[in-house]
Amino acid sequence: MPKEKPELSDAMRKKMSGKSPEKNPIKGTKFTIAISSAKGGVGKSTFATNLALALKRINCKVGLLDADIYGPSIPKMFSISDKPKSDGQKLIPITKYDIQCMSIGFLTDQQTPMIWRGPMVTSAIKTFTQKVDWKDLDFIIVDMPPGTGDTQLTFSQEIKMDGAIIVSTPQEVALLDVKRGIKMFDKLGVKILGLVDNMSYFIGDDGKKYEIFGKDGVKKTAEEFNKEFLGEIPINPEVGKSGDEGKPIVEANPNHEISKIYLELANKIKSSYFEN
Repeated sequence: MPKEKPELSDAMRKKMSGKSPEKNPIKGTKFTIAISSAKGGVGKSTFATNLALALKRINCKVGLLDADIYGPSIPKMFSISDKPKSDGQKLIPITKYDIQCMSIGFLTDQQTPMIWRGPMVTSAIKTFTQKVDWKDLDFIIVDMPPGTGDTQLTFSQEIKMDGAIIVSTPQEVALLDVKRGIKMFDKLGVKILGLVDNMSYFIGDDGKKYEIFGKDGVKKTAEEFNKEFLGEIPINPEVGKSGDEGKPIVEANPNHEISKIYLELANKIKSSYFEN
């Protein structure tokens, strides 16, 4: 006989249905935007850091919250080794490139593994959203971890989320998880601003366009779920190099072709939340 599909546990079903708890905004911020992928390794943190810097460049006050407890990237990508200070009640975010930042990576050694169960992760997320002294932000960009687990549930159910952007590469193995992520945000009532096709292609030295991960997968997924397709970001070695050096491409070279893509997207996001 075929095996039955596993059912959701009672606790998980209760979390994802029934009466919605009151959602609180992150104090000190106007709008909270999650950058999600549901799949690891698709460039989500690179996207989050560069989008934050692009919003700053168009005169927005921006915060960057690294919600990936098990694999924080912001300390490396922003070259931050300082520990956040405290005023006795709240943590003070570390400011770099005029972006207010917070990450579990600021509080631990770079190579220390976070061997935490779900409740401890949830507690850390609540600390970052409730006990950090974010100051007068227009946007806080939340770099979400892969998957559809505790962090996503905590944000979606308890924090007033003003939108989510889903980042993916075009191949099917990534899009399978993206589709689960779309359904999760829809079920939890979080508005999806759109999908981004990251690392969509690269231009070789011969000038030809190589779509090494496939073509139009993200666009077709956006159409399938009736979501906006926000565009493509090609592979470029300078993007990875600048991130590894702790100065993302939008900050290192705002006139670069990749930076211009982020700036165009930032303008679109800003105009959708602020009337001209």
